[in-house]
Amino acid sequence: MHVRCPERLPEELYRQVLEQIGELSPVVQALPPTAALVDLRGALRYHAATASHLGDVLRLRTVSRYGIDVRVGIGPTITVATTASAQVPHPGGVLAIAPDDAVDWLALLDVEDLHGIGPRHAATLKRYGIDRVGLLAALPPVTVQRMLGGTAGRMAVDRARGIDPRTVTPRLQPASATVRHRFPRDVHDGAAVRSALLGLVVQLGAELRCRDQAARALTLTLSFAGGPKWETAWCAVRKRECHTALQSSFRRQLFDAAYCRAQAELLRQYSRSAMSGELGP
Repeated sequence: MHVRCPERLPEELYRQVLEQIGELSPVVQALPPTAALVDLRGALRYHAATASHLGDVLRLRTVSRYGIDVRVGIGPTITVATTASAQVPHPGGVLAIAPDDAVDWLALLDVEDLHGIGPRHAATLKRYGIDRVGLLAALPPVTVQRMLGGTAGRMAVDRARGIDPRTVTPRLQPASATVRHRFPRDVHDGAAVRSALLGLVVQLGAELRCRDQAARALTLTLSFAGGPKWETAWCAVRKRECHTALQSSFRRQLFDAAYCRAQAELLRQYSRSAMSGELGP
């Protein structure tokens, strides 16, 4: 079963939806920020219910408790279930594909609707007149490999034929955590920026402690007025290094790099404005 939550769902609500899914089956793989995979094989026997019924139960619980509707796709493989959930219209619903009907159901879909086929590969296939999944499934793998490349071509044919050996890997905790701070106006005071960065570090550390998780990497992203972004990352090899990274020396290094970039961006925008005559004498 593949579950899709609404876009831009807050992380806390996403975690609550994962908890509701976990009450139906213990085998849940979180796919942050808004999706999850569920293995229902044991749950069907435990609850003595059909997969469609469990999907309806999940929708009822998320809507009644959190006001969140979800789109649920059910199928014999991850590809079929994920493709099915994408076909469910907004705001929510359940689409169950029986194992015996999976190949015939896939065959009628547009090729870009097949999970794993991106826009670029779909455009390539359509140039050769392959606009349906059924046409893709009928081709020899070697032919598709010439179009899309070795691994991508083989995978595309297998998925079009309903073949997907992947299994659900239990992982309830999201694999990442994000904290943000938005300045209401341009800030040129280094102390204010340093204070905001320190607050983000404290907030991130508290969130990881609540999850009982440790960070393997830290990334700082700066978004400037007008759209430009700058990003720097730091990876930890050992758990002790993650703790050290949150100490003052690392915060100072991160701040110095970020502040220098911010000053450079400010000067660039100032120079552009001066050259365009936007600044007075």
